[in-house]
Amino acid sequence: MNRRDFFLTGAATGMVLGGAGGYLLKAGQKDGPAGAAKSRQKFNWTMVTTWPEKFPGLGTSAERLAQRITAMSGGELTVKVAAAGTVVPAFGSFDAVSQGSVEMGHAASYYWQGKAKSFNFFAAVPFGLTAQELSAWIHYGGGQALWDEGYANFGLKPFLAGNTGVQMGGWFKNEIKSMEDFKGLKMRMPGLGGEVLRRVGATAESLPGGEIFTALTSGRIDATEWVGPWNDLAFGFHKIAKNYYWPGFHEPGTGIECFVNKAKYEALPAHLQAVVSSACRAEAEAMLGEFNRRNGAALKTLIEQHGVILRRFPDDVVTALGKAAADVLAELEGADDLTKRTYQSFRAFREEAISWSRLSDQGFLDMRHAIMRGKS
Repeated sequence: MNRRDFFLTGAATGMVLGGAGGYLLKAGQKDGPAGAAKSRQKFNWTMVTTWPEKFPGLGTSAERLAQRITAMSGGELTVKVAAAGTVVPAFGSFDAVSQGSVEMGHAASYYWQGKAKSFNFFAAVPFGLTAQELSAWIHYGGGQALWDEGYANFGLKPFLAGNTGVQMGGWFKNEIKSMEDFKGLKMRMPGLGGEVLRRVGATAESLPGGEIFTALTSGRIDATEWVGPWNDLAFGFHKIAKNYYWPGFHEPGTGIECFVNKAKYEALPAHLQAVVSSACRAEAEAMLGEFNRRNGAALKTLIEQHGVILRRFPDDVVTALGKAAADVLAELEGADDLTKRTYQSFRAFREEAISWSRLSDQGFLDMRHAIMRGKS
């Protein structure tokens, strides 16, 4: 660079920096002492959950999310977790946050289907979306806007904050040989999966996690699903039922939510709103990774140390459940306007996802399974 170019470049750089400096000066003058004071304001929030205290995967994810928010905010927004039953009952968390009694909640949105049927789509739908697909629909396929619209009716702002991945089909005291075995069966299963069971003659209950083992032991229910090997081992379902079924038709990739009182969220400075959003996004990835890491080891323990019998649902059972699920979903199109629009968005995205996943994820997994099985 010659002397002339050097001075020309320096002058241009000075103009840019000067302009930026002027902007920063104006911004500082605009915000003034009041803006600076607001940025230093401390917020202390409580997050209520539907999970038992420090329960592996779900309860611990809520704890980790609270820690993320606290750390990322530099302590400006401190979040403390209150497990199910410590501040409000497990299924009282939605109303508590909606009413502003506490600021945040951690749950799965299908627990609130009694408020609006559309809420099912942001957690799990039978024969629906995998974890990756659900994230894609919510973040890039219009799902978040529909979720926001529905929760705004209750004064809430929702975030996708985790995923368990594909779940197991559940624990059964007796073997499932045909659809006749579902007649009169009492099973714990929430959301639209529970409605599918009702269509085939079973009785479905939506019990919080802390009540399932007792219900299974007492005979109140004959079968249950929860999540997968890691969580199921911790609950000890194998002590009561030995038949462990796969695949889980009802929850192919269950989204876990963090929901915030909307007025309190909007009262946060913009940078703290960004902290909450970013922390939820980070924890969503972390939870899925942890479940995928721990489920395999837990499954091995269940089979080798506890005598659990791994069984696959018969093909005719899967076909019948698929037909019942299609009927349940089709009826949602005739529900309220928001549920109809949510279902239509979800259905269109699922069609596109199937076209791609058949070639990508499913294609690779089938190929890998064939190769690895051939080596064994």
